[in-house]
Amino acid sequence: MTPALEADQVFESAAELFSLLATPIRLKLISALCREEKNVSQLLAEIETTQPNLSQHLATLYRTGILGRRREGTQVFYRLINEHAASLCRAVCTQIAMEQAGPDEAQPAAAASHAAPAPALAEAPADLALAEDGPAARPARRSRRRA
Repeated sequence: MTPALEADQVFESAAELFSLLATPIRLKLISALCREEKNVSQLLAEIETTQPNLSQHLATLYRTGILGRRREGTQVFYRLINEHAASLCRAVCTQIAMEQAGPDEAQPAAAASHAAPAPALAEAPADLALAEDGPAARPARRSRRRA
């Protein structure tokens, strides 16, 4: 494989991940699941949306290997299993929070630590443990968009 082809594949994978994270509700879901697994009812209490909409986004994140899930009785618990998505979400939200803080507040924070964590992601561990089960073990499905 040529270096140019390898680079193209990296850019393709990055674009797919950015596409998955391109909706605020998915970023909120990742943020809500950074510290611990939660069931659908707990997520609905944190994120203002309808149950069908939440379920659709959870299914997308599960199918693509960002979330894992387990069933306990009638409840389904979701957890974050993709470190790369969590790191990217954390970095982007941190940068946006710094920019929104304004130049006077963002400058000292950036100098001190390169980033002030976004409030919802501040408590998330930097090295999220990845679950061994779930769809992350299999490669993410590529979406086939028609032009």
